[in-house]
This record gives sequence, structure tokens and C-alpha cells, in this order.
Amino acid sequence: MDFGDKLKDLRQQAGLTQKQLADQLGVTKSVVSFYERSERTPSPDVLRKLAAVFHVSTDFLLDIDRVKRIDISGLDDNDIQLVSMLVDTLRKKNIKK
Repeated sequence: MDFGDKLKDLRQQAGLTQKQLADQLGVTKSVVSFYERSERTPSPDVLRKLAAVFHVSTDFLLDIDRVKRIDISGLDDNDIQLVSMLVDTLRKKNIKK
């Protein structure tokens, strides 16, 4: 998946319009559209902002690291344990398929 497709997919999963994402990044809607059509590449600063908005790494955005990670910052130890248990359960369920 190229950067533009990945960005569009993340934006839609987050329920954001191009305008809403543009406002969060400090760019125009047309710039987000250019990114999604792979007609422009974001600056390193915008790339960092995109990673923060979608709680992913810049490596994930750039398809260097294909593993999607979950941002658990702000959770206490009990919450982290619950998330880990849920992930393990879902992983086991999907392996059985």
C-alpha cells in the first residue's frame, strides 16, 4: 500500500474529513488531497504530526515497519494488562481460523 492509500485509510478509519485532518496538521484540505493522491510528500514536521494524530509510528506511515502498533500511553498498569489480554485472545482466535 502506498503512502497516499495508507493515509486515506487511516483518515477514514478515524472518521475524519480531509478538512478536519488538514486543520489538525495546519495545512489546507487540498494539501491533504495531494498527499492522498501521492502527488506530494509531507515534510518531516507534517509526517510527525500525522503519526501523532493516528497514533502510529512514522515508520508505519512510510511502510518501513508494517506492524501497526497500539499507543497505550496514558493507560495505567491494569488497563495495559487488559489490553494485552484482549490482544492475546484475538490473536489466538484468528490463528484457529
